[in-house]
Order: sequence, then C-alpha cells, then structure tokens
Amino acid sequence: MLKKIIFSFCFFPFFTHFCTAQIDVPTHRYDKTRLGWNSQETKLNTSNVTNSQFALLFKRQVDDQIYAQPLIISNLTINNRKQNMVYVATVNNTIYAFNADDSTTTAPIWYASFTPIGSRVINVNDMFAGYRDFTKNMGIVGTPVIDKAKFAMYFVSRHYNLNDNKFYQILHAIDIRTGAEMANSPVQISTTYKGTGEGNVNGIITFDTKKQNQRSALLLHDGVIYVCWASHGDWGPYHGWVIGFDANTLQKKYVYNANPNGYNAGIWMSGGGPCVDAAGNIYLTTGNGSVGQNGNPNDPINRGESLLKLTATDSLRLTDFFTPGNYEFLEQYDLDYGVDAPMLIPNTNLNLSGSKEGKLYMTENNNMGKCTPNNDLVRQILYANNQNVPEKHIHGTPVYLKYNSSQDNECVYVWAESDSITQFFFDRNTQRFDLTRTKKGNIKLDFGMPGSSLTASSNGTSDGTGIVWASHPTFGDANLVLRPGSLDAYDARDVKTLLWTSRTFPNRDSVGWFAKFNPPVVANGKVYMASFSNRLNVYGIIGSAVNAVADIEPAALNNISIFPNPVKQTLHLQYDVQDNISELSVSIADLTGRIIWSQKISADFGKHDEQIELAASVPKGFYEVLFYADQKLVKVEKFVKL
Repeated sequence: MLKKIIFSFCFFPFFTHFCTAQIDVPTHRYDKTRLGWNSQETKLNTSNVTNSQFALLFKRQVDDQIYAQPLIISNLTINNRKQNMVYVATVNNTIYAFNADDSTTTAPIWYASFTPIGSRVINVNDMFAGYRDFTKNMGIVGTPVIDKAKFAMYFVSRHYNLNDNKFYQILHAIDIRTGAEMANSPVQISTTYKGTGEGNVNGIITFDTKKQNQRSALLLHDGVIYVCWASHGDWGPYHGWVIGFDANTLQKKYVYNANPNGYNAGIWMSGGGPCVDAAGNIYLTTGNGSVGQNGNPNDPINRGESLLKLTATDSLRLTDFFTPGNYEFLEQYDLDYGVDAPMLIPNTNLNLSGSKEGKLYMTENNNMGKCTPNNDLVRQILYANNQNVPEKHIHGTPVYLKYNSSQDNECVYVWAESDSITQFFFDRNTQRFDLTRTKKGNIKLDFGMPGSSLTASSNGTSDGTGIVWASHPTFGDANLVLRPGSLDAYDARDVKTLLWTSRTFPNRDSVGWFAKFNPPVVANGKVYMASFSNRLNVYGIIGSAVNAVADIEPAALNNISIFPNPVKQTLHLQYDVQDNISELSVSIADLTGRIIWSQKISADFGKHDEQIELAASVPKGFYEVLFYADQKLVKVEKFVKL
C-alpha cells in the first residue's frame, strides 16, 4: 500500500519528563574531591555519542563572557514546578538561572545583576597598560558554589564605585530559586595580615581589592566558604590569600597569606578550586613567589611555587607542603607550579599536581616531601608531553575515571598545551602509574596556551560508558586573543578513539569562542559548554526527550525502515503490520527533540509504504521519525534532510 503524505513545517507543543535519577553539580568539577568525574551518567555512552546521534541541542544567550563553570541543581521546585536548573555567571556580574532541559523556552527562569547602582563592572582598562588576560569585563570570574540544602549560592562580584572612586570585591549569598540576596548578604571583602612582605605598611599587609584577582573556584566545606586570590598578570604587589567566611553569617572566620614576608605566591590554579581529603584537610597550589626565608627553602612562612596542605582548627594553618627542588628555575622562567589545581587519587594517600613544565608530581598526603634538591619523597613524576619541554604547560587539572574491561582499570587523563591528550594507568597494587601502558591521543594542539580542560563521565564502572570530554581551542594560541572552541569526546578505554567532535559539523555544533580554563559539565544526559560568545551551549542525544522506546509485542509491527537517507524531498516509511493495532501514528522531531509534524497512518494488516513529501521550506539538518502504536513509542529512525 502506497500513500503520499505532504509534510508541512509547523510546530507542535512538546514536554520533557524525567525517567532516571538526576545528579547535581553544585561546585567546580562536581564535588570537593575535584576528580572531574561524573560516575552517574546513565544516558551518554560510547555507542550513542556519535555524529549521527549526538549534537548541539540548544543555546542560551547571556550578557557577557562565561569564565565561571556552569552549575547544575536537579529537581528544584521553582514557581510550583519541579525542574532541573543550570546556573551561569558572567563577567558582567550577572547570574542566570535557566531550565537545564527545556529547548523551547529561551528566557531564563530568573536573572539578576550584582553591580550596584552608581557603579560599573571592573575591566581590563583598570589594570596596567597592555593587560589582556581578559577581553574586557572582570566581574564574576571564580566559579560559585551552591549549598542545595539551604538553596544558597555563594560567589564574589567586583565593581568600581563611580562616587568614591574605589574598587570593591563583594561576597554574596543568594537564593537559587529567586536570585534574591539572603540574610547577612552581601558583605564587602577586606582584611589584613601581619607580615614584612611586599606592600606592607608598618608590618601590616592590606588586601588590595583592585589588584587581587579572584580567579579560582570557591570551596564550601564544613560550614565555611573558602575564597582564594592571585594577581592580574603578576602585577604587584600582591599575595596568595585564602579567606574563610562563615556560610551563615558571611563573617570572616579564617585568613591565610601564603607569602606574608615575601612576594607573590598567587592562588589561581587556572580556575580550579581547593580540594579536601577525608580528614577535612584542604589542598591548593601557589604560583610564582618567594620560597622560604633567611636562606631556608623549608621555612613554612613563605610558600610560593608549592602544593599546600591547610588545616582549619582555631585558625587556618599550613600543616605540610611540597615544593619542587628546581623552584629557582621555575621562578626565573615563569614556569610556576600552581598553574593547575591538585587532585587526590581516590582511596589512597596520594595526590597529583602539576606545573608549567608539563610535569605531574605524585606525593603522599601525610608526608608531602617539603623542598629537597632531588625531590626525595616524590613517589613518581609523570610527563604530560612526549618530551620534557617546559613550554607545554598543564593548565587543565587532570581528571580521574575507573572502568572495567578485561580487568579493572583506573586512569588519569591530562592534556598539556601544544600536545595530545595523555592517558595514565594507575596500578593499585604498586600504588604507582604503569608507564608502559600510557596512551596518547591522535590530535595534537597548536603551539600555545592553554591546552585542554577535561571532564570524565561514566555509568559507574560499566564498560563502554566511560567518556573523556575535552574543551580546547580549535587552532592557535588562546591566551590573549579569542579563538574558536572545540568540544571533543574520547573513549575512556583508549584516548586514540575519538567518538565525536564539534568540528565535524561546525554549522550544527559550533561551540563559539573558546572559554579559557572552563571544563565541560556532563549531567543527566547533556553536556553544558560555556563560551566567550556570550552563550551557553547544551549538547545531547538528538531527540533525547522522546527516544525512550516503549515495549510492544514484537510480532505486531515489523520491518520498520525509512529511505532514502539522506533525503532531498521524498521520504519513504515502510512497515509491516502483523497483528491487531488500533492506531498507528508517525511524528517528526527536529534535532532538539521538538515535535514539528505529526499524523496518523494506516494500521491495516499487511505491508505499507507511506510516502512523505518534504516541503522546500523544511530546513536542512537532522530529524527523527517517531512511530507510535496505540500511543506507545515503538521505534525511532533518524534521517538527514539535504
């Protein structure tokens, strides 16, 4: 039976629903372990992240560039509706709250500006001449942190007051349901510290609200909000500050200065955040700066070029540290150690942290080694590039993932600049990495900064579900200029296998301008990718909202197929009805999962060939044909309109 159906381009309402448990991403790299691994991703896997099934679903416009990592809160009730939310902070001091799944509603649920009346956002022209590490505005830069139980988001904004001609940094606690300031919020950030270091006046160092750059992600731990600061392009005097604020009152509780009797030692970690071990100790890294004092590189007072272990009791104090033995070389050639954040290897007493040399140092948490000429207590050194070339910096903190194949496999992945993604295998028996198994990807980045920011996802340790996601410039050096961005997906079992890249269909999947140091966020079957094109990109399975196929007696409907594919005008739908079906219908969805056409088709016994004429007005692209039997979705077929 041959029937012709005319396809007209009109929109039908479409509603999403949730079928599986949803996860939250309340902080940078998922949680305060900072592994960068979502181990509860049940939808995306190596079989469906392909060019024919995975694509850019929708975009959300914002008012400026996105330096802070987007955050996800699931099953949040707003306006009497339970929904998944994605929160985006821009350098224009604006917070946006979008529905994380709705492809049809472009407007945010709410948004709010945190630049006071009579003020403006700080920008590059406020800094020294020629400063271009940012494009222009520098409002909210460090990734916020959310306490879901209290419906609170914490972040730091920056502004210049046009009336008193002063610079301000402000800590906020806002309600994630409305954007309104919560009790005791906001507060101005100010502090002092005893020390004889650069910029001191009579033995007191005062926090500089203009020069101190709040770049690293915030940490919420044990009721305290920890905020860290570095510099703008090593413009001194500056210091590495850590201030802990009571999460309820926003009052200062702890203050730590990494170099009170020296200079620099900024804490920026390429946007990464401090991590926390099971005992509650905090780990972070510092950049260029003085090491020790009075000729003693192990003096705990000044700790530039170091991995620090801080413990909060009555004060925030240094309890251990590691400084590479060649710190003077690092200092001389601007190869600072604190260019990425530390990572704690799960269920061990070990940590990894790297430097602009392209090295990853593995040390013991309880005996970090301090500073010795030969790094005597370092457990192992990993090279993130094929050669020990100092220009290949590590800006992206490594990510961890465990999967099962023929044997248990624990891997750490890192992608240094001017190089390829590298996969290291951890041997739990020896507590070392088996370097004979190291794998390198096939794509090498151009010379220049900043390498790639990574994220890992899997459904537990199930084989075939592990994916390593990478964000990097498509070409060139992205340090001081805008470059197009690329989002890649690699098989976690072997990074030589590229599953998908936004470069294959750039008109469909373009990231826009690359967002420095901003890792992809994988949550609940979607990938959220920030950009410097003033937009958030949301990727996922094409038609993901409708391809949960219902069970139906297999003998009732057989041999479903569509052809030709790709198609220019006439599409054939063939199927064979073998048993009683009361009603058959077919719908067509665009690549966002939106139903754009629907019609009943014959449910008579026998073979059928339905012919659909695609109007010239139907845009080129990817579509899905959805077959419904007695109002149950039983088959999804994809096609491309040329």
